Amino acid sequence: MTVGELIDRLGGTLLHGDRETLVAGVSDLEHAKELDLIFGDSQAFADKAANSWASAAVIPADFCPTTNGRVAVIVTAQPRLWFAQAAKLLAVPLPALGWHPAATIASDAHLAETVSVAAGAVIGHGTVIGEFSRIEAGAVIGNGVLIGEHCRIYPRVVLYPGTVLGDRVVVHAGAVLGADGFGYVRDRVTGAYTQFPQQGTLVIEDDVEIGANTTIDRGALAETRIRRGAKLDNLVHIGHNCDIGEDVVIASQTGISGSSSVGKGAVLAGQVGIGDHAHVGDGVILGGQAGVLSGKTLTTRGTVLWGTPAKPLREYLRELATLARLARRKKD
Repeated sequence: MTVGELIDRLGGTLLHGDRETLVAGVSDLEHAKELDLIFGDSQAFADKAANSWASAAVIPADFCPTTNGRVAVIVTAQPRLWFAQAAKLLAVPLPALGWHPAATIASDAHLAETVSVAAGAVIGHGTVIGEFSRIEAGAVIGNGVLIGEHCRIYPRVVLYPGTVLGDRVVVHAGAVLGADGFGYVRDRVTGAYTQFPQQGTLVIEDDVEIGANTTIDRGALAETRIRRGAKLDNLVHIGHNCDIGEDVVIASQTGISGSSSVGKGAVLAGQVGIGDHAHVGDGVILGGQAGVLSGKTLTTRGTVLWGTPAKPLREYLRELATLARLARRKKD
């Protein structure tokens, strides 16, 4: 693509250079070569970027770098975002490979002609898969699963029967979606456990990305839902009947117990633990290893919460400092 085409698609202003400059990929400053696009997010870095071997550089709108005139320099309010969006536009589309003869596809499955199915994949009865989606090697797609357009299901993913995926969903290797939730009823007399019915659904909306070896349980009697644009890291677990809001980010090793919800735009750092029937409100930020007790509601939008039970970071640090002082006094 040309720099001009990227600007037309993504916005921004050409500060130096030619709109017809060709760009074929993205790189960092150190490894940049001709036809690469790079970005700088500091004045010093922007000066280096504007004089690099790259063909184009994107920098913040309030920078004015010195340039050798060869590099096309684009200015925009969010250069990192512009760079990431440009990378997606410049990525070479994967070819449609058809259906591998070593794949097993049920006779009543409905796959668009542009769907790719790799060797060893299993597609169950009544499954529907939309245009340009890819099912990689060894993935197991259960009966009645619905997968939208432009999805990518990486190797050895398992989608249990009845799971629904929207468009542009990415599921990385080893993830398991739609398994039974951990719900049991205990006999008070004998102590034996009987599984509570796990017959609900799991719905993954558009533009969700799910990391490797992440597990999401289906609803018990209703549904579990992961809403548009949510991003889940590797090794995340979400229990049955949970509702994860739009554009939520969840880092690795976080566990969310059943019937809990996370509001739009919330951020959950690594190893966060959330009890059952808890609610994390819109825009709440939970720091690493924060804990939310069962039934608790957090609505402190934009404030970083830490500790167990989770509380504002300043309060948490004050408590740590107080404990440290008490420990020193006891020692003295």
